[in-house]
Amino acid sequence: MPLSIRPARPADAALIHRFIGELADYERLAHEATATVADIDAALFGPAPRVFCDIAEADGAPVGFALWFYNFSTFLGRSGIYLEDLYVRPEARGRGAGKALLANLAQRCVVEGLGRLEWAVLDWNAPSIAFYDRLGAQAKSEWITRQLSGPALAQLAASSSDNGALQS
Repeated sequence: MPLSIRPARPADAALIHRFIGELADYERLAHEATATVADIDAALFGPAPRVFCDIAEADGAPVGFALWFYNFSTFLGRSGIYLEDLYVRPEARGRGAGKALLANLAQRCVVEGLGRLEWAVLDWNAPSIAFYDRLGAQAKSEWITRQLSGPALAQLAASSSDNGALQS
């Protein structure tokens, strides 16, 4: 199975959207996947993209993707990459596509002088955790991820409307 990794192209927006839906189903989070093809197209291929995507292909057919963006470590004083989503279709797992997607991002980190590559994995996803462990990835169990969204995000945003902190 010849395997290749390539940057996503605008024609891939619908494919990436399907991959996201498949990933959401696998992670039991389909109810949270509200992005549309237009949202994905605008985020990845609009005038100032802030997120990027690589596609894994086996024998010329797409089998997975890695969606990522640059972050910054104040402790290192350098940027890094945050891998938002990594997904390989079930029928292609175990053939090196996931590792190839991660290796491609690791190579980007090295070439660009970035400080680290990081991501999150659901605590119940034992196959992925075992895969990441085999690669030498370290669990950051002392950190607890927090998230604001929906009404809580809107409420906090509204509380700062008087201080004028947001600059355009």
